[in-house]
Parts: sequence; structure tokens; C-alpha cells
Amino acid sequence: METKTYLNEQKERVEEALSRYMLKVGGEFADHIDTLRYSLFAGGKRIRPILCLAGARLISGTADNDEAVLPIACALECLHTYSLIHDDLPAMDDDALRRGKPTNHVVYGEAAAILAGDALQCFAFDLLSNSDHIRIPPQAMLEIISVVSRAAGPLGMVGGQYLDVVHEGREISYDLLRTIHRSKTGKLITASVLAGGIAGGADQRQKKNLTEFGNAIGLAFQIVDDILNVESTTEALGKAAGSDSARGKATYPAFFGLEQSKKMAADAVDSAVRSLNGFGDDAAPLRALAQYILTRTK
Repeated sequence: METKTYLNEQKERVEEALSRYMLKVGGEFADHIDTLRYSLFAGGKRIRPILCLAGARLISGTADNDEAVLPIACALECLHTYSLIHDDLPAMDDDALRRGKPTNHVVYGEAAAILAGDALQCFAFDLLSNSDHIRIPPQAMLEIISVVSRAAGPLGMVGGQYLDVVHEGREISYDLLRTIHRSKTGKLITASVLAGGIAGGADQRQKKNLTEFGNAIGLAFQIVDDILNVESTTEALGKAAGSDSARGKATYPAFFGLEQSKKMAADAVDSAVRSLNGFGDDAAPLRALAQYILTRTK
């Protein structure tokens, strides 16, 4: 399988679905909806929704239910985008650039950006629960909503971001560093592939394997993010390079240096690939995604 082709094809499917589901600009709420669409369609790799689609396809073994999984995949992208809008705010990381474009609050103002993030979070759960879109059995959807909400909530992405912000400029333990990274980044990545698996009809053993896979690539993703923040440029990343060090953030390179961090990321990807051993050739897309996460340049 050619990874670049696969990623481009899946990204196009996600983009089309997002365009179909997302509210259109018009009426009294036009300006507000425009703020949501600005960040949602500003670009991005769409890794989380692609993981969701790949997880579903792995378990179901067919493309027949891909259309049914797309609302879940789009909900995950809405949650991710909301987190980026809030992450960039002056009270958080105070970034002026995201995906190569001015951040939401720079364009629309801080209040509008906060509300855009709030709205995308709510819209994600509308997608997950709206009977106009959902064709997954109700019990499976309840499980998916639980998995996603926990991953995004106070013991997941939001809690991890809180720990990241309040510990800026402080010395922390490696255990806390792992907790921050797993929570603010890893848990939503794990939830993405697991939600797809549940939508595809995964049994308990398969859910366990997908969770192990997600945990490992989530760790690799954040370590690579840390490395790129040191080694890459603002132009290549589409956001400020060197910002982690400037803000005194705890990162893997700060703890272990670049070379050891690269080895840890590679080890995490190897672990992710091993967790898929029981799936055979059907897991090729997920294995390719794991390798992409390790070798990506932005």
C-alpha cells in the first residue's frame, strides 16, 4: 500500500464529509459559523478521523459501513479543532499561527474564538448522537460516545492541557510528563482508532489490541511533535517552532535529548505495530499510519 496515496484519498473523504455535515454560513449566526469553519477547514492532516476509518475497516473487513462511520470521524476532527483553537488562545499558548494561517483569535478576536471552540465541541457530540446521520447500532454508539467523551474530558485531553499549562517553567517528574502527553494528545488518538473499531463490531480482544495500538502511536505522535518543535522551522510546521522551549514546557527532548527521544518514538511505533500482529494483512493501513506518524515532518 502506498501510504501517501492512502492518506490523500482518506483525507479527501473526510473533507467531503465535513463539508456536508458542517453548518453553512447564513442567517443571524453567519458570523459565528464563519469562525467555526475558518479553523475546521484551515487544513490539517486529519489523522484522527483517518484512524477512525481505518479501525472500522480493519474490524468489519469491508467498505460497506464506511459511510456510517464518517459522522464519528468528523466528530473527532471537530473535537481536535476545538482543542487547537483554545490551545492557541492568549491565556494558553498564545500562538499567532496555526496550519500556516493566523490563529482564530487573531482573525476574529478572543471572545469569538472561545465560542468557536465551545461550539465545535458541542457540534461534535451532536454528530455522535444525531439520528439523521447515525447508522451504527445504539449500544455501540453509546459506547463510542463514552469512549470519546472520556478521552476529551477532565481526565483526558482537557485535563492534560491543564497539567501542561500549570506546570510550564517547573521541573516535573518523568511520570508526570508521561501523564501530560498521554492525556493531552494520546487519549483522543486512542479513542479515534477504538471508536472506529467499535463501530466495525470489535470484540473485547480486538478492542484491547486497538487500545494498545492507539496508546503506542499516541505516545509516538507527541514525542515526534516535541522533536519537530526543536528541529523544524515555523514555515515547515505552519506554527511557531521553538515555542516549547520558550515557554518552559516539559518535553521528551528536554528530558532525554533528541537522539534518545527519536529512539523512544521509534520504539513506541514498533510496539504499536506488534499490537496488530493478530490481524494479518488487513492491518496494513494502520501499520502505515504508525510509520507515517514516526516519519512526518509537520
